[in-house]
Amino acid sequence: MANATYEVKSSDASQASVATVDMKFEIVVIPVSDIDRAKEFYARLGWRLDADYDNGNDFRVIQFTPPGSGCSVIFGKNVTPAAPGSAQGLYLIVSDLEAARDNLLRRGVKVGEVFHGGNDVYAGPDEPYLFGRIRVNGPDPEHRSYRSFASFNDPDGNGWLFQELTTRLPGRIDSTATTFASANDLASAFRRAEAAHGEHEKRAGGQRDANWPDWYAA
Repeated sequence: MANATYEVKSSDASQASVATVDMKFEIVVIPVSDIDRAKEFYARLGWRLDADYDNGNDFRVIQFTPPGSGCSVIFGKNVTPAAPGSAQGLYLIVSDLEAARDNLLRRGVKVGEVFHGGNDVYAGPDEPYLFGRIRVNGPDPEHRSYRSFASFNDPDGNGWLFQELTTRLPGRIDSTATTFASANDLASAFRRAEAAHGEHEKRAGGQRDANWPDWYAA
C-alpha cells in the first residue's frame, strides 16, 4: 500500500480550466440504540457538544465534534436507518498516539493496546482495520507515520481507531489550508518559509538560527 499511486483524471480536458468548488467533509452519521447513553459517552471523550435538538415527538439529533476536527458526528432518532453499532473504521488522526490513548483511559474509556500491522500481510484472524486483519502488539517498530493504531468502541459497538500521523505523505497537505495535522507538518511549512527567508538573509548579510522551525512549531 505504501508504494501504491492513485490518480484520478477528468474525461473532459476542458474542465481543467474550471475552478473547483470546495467540498468540506462535515458530518458522519453513527447509528445508536440509546441516545442519552451515547450522548454521555461522547461527552466523556471530551468532545464538543454542538447541538441537541428534540422536537419532542419523532425526531432528535445530537452533534459532537472531536477536538481540532473539521468533521463532526451526529446521532439520534430517525437520522439513519443503519443498525446500531454498524459504523466501523471511524478514524481519529492524532500526532501522539500514547497521549491520545492515555487521555481516554483517564476519562474511564476502555481503549485497546497500541498495535501495528503484520509486515504487509493483510489477511488474518483479527478485527479488520486499514492495513488488514493482523494486529501486532506495540507501535510500529520504525515509528513510521500512518502505521500505529489503537481502537475503542462506543456503547453500541461503533468502532473507532486512533491512527498516529506525524508527517503526511507528499501532496497530502492542501496548499490553501491554514491548519496542520501535526507539529511536524507545521514545521515543514515553516522550513519552506525559512528557505525563502534564508535567501533574503544572505542578501542582507544577516545571521540565521537553524532550529527556528522546531521552536515555532512547538
